[in-house]
Amino acid sequence: MKKILVTGANGQLGKCIKDASLNFPDLEFDFKTREDLNITDESSVSDYFSENKLDYCINAAAYTNVEKAEGEPDKAFAVNTEAVKNIALACKSQNVVLIHISTDYVFDGEKQMPYTEKDKTNPINVYGASKLKGEQYVQEILNEYFILRTSWLYSQHGHNFYNSILKFALQGRELSITTEQTGTPTNANNLAKSILNIIAINCNKYGIYNFSDNGEATWYDFAKAILQETKQFDPRKLAKTDHYRTFAKRPKNSVLDTLKFKNTFNKQLINWEKSLSMLIN
Repeated sequence: MKKILVTGANGQLGKCIKDASLNFPDLEFDFKTREDLNITDESSVSDYFSENKLDYCINAAAYTNVEKAEGEPDKAFAVNTEAVKNIALACKSQNVVLIHISTDYVFDGEKQMPYTEKDKTNPINVYGASKLKGEQYVQEILNEYFILRTSWLYSQHGHNFYNSILKFALQGRELSITTEQTGTPTNANNLAKSILNIIAINCNKYGIYNFSDNGEATWYDFAKAILQETKQFDPRKLAKTDHYRTFAKRPKNSVLDTLKFKNTFNKQLINWEKSLSMLIN
């Protein structure tokens, strides 16, 4: 039986992986929160890997607050970069396959077409820069790894755009949502299942992959779809804006080309609107 460490167990993706793990009885999991295992401490990580015989590590831990990262880059780089280095070194020492989750924000958003795995990276905010450096450590240290770049994750768990829109709607708030950015809302439950499937099928086609649901949307499109699916849409309370000020710069286009993932794993990815509907209904 394969044994898998999952870091970031209290995060959105970690919780979705825990949910999905119930459908993979042949896999053994060890879910670790940051209180259980301090991944920013190299010796703690090294000791854990030495004391536990692992086959895979899914690194779902991340500093994901894009806005706050601009004001506290040290914290972002500690978790998204240095901790990833610690994990990669431990994986190499103990012959563990790493599945590391990265982001569409490694790109600058200037491309007019969806981004492929071969496109040049050029992050425009601290969060994206810290995630890219983490990716680079993985590639420098390991030969056996999967880096999954994903976008606009949401789910029933944790703090995310989906849950925020639902909360604001229940409060009767008027919302002004940006149309400046285009990406693909991605149900974290779909990512979780796909990650575990990679392990279950013993895939050794290592490398970088883009993963998202199909299609594209602006944040306004996403908000409108959430409100329509939950029967809470009131056109008087939802407005478009093309001038939404944020502290961190964000890519205008971060749609990912997922053809490599689909072909390698022979997997059909579903449209983001259908995925949203399945979560709600």
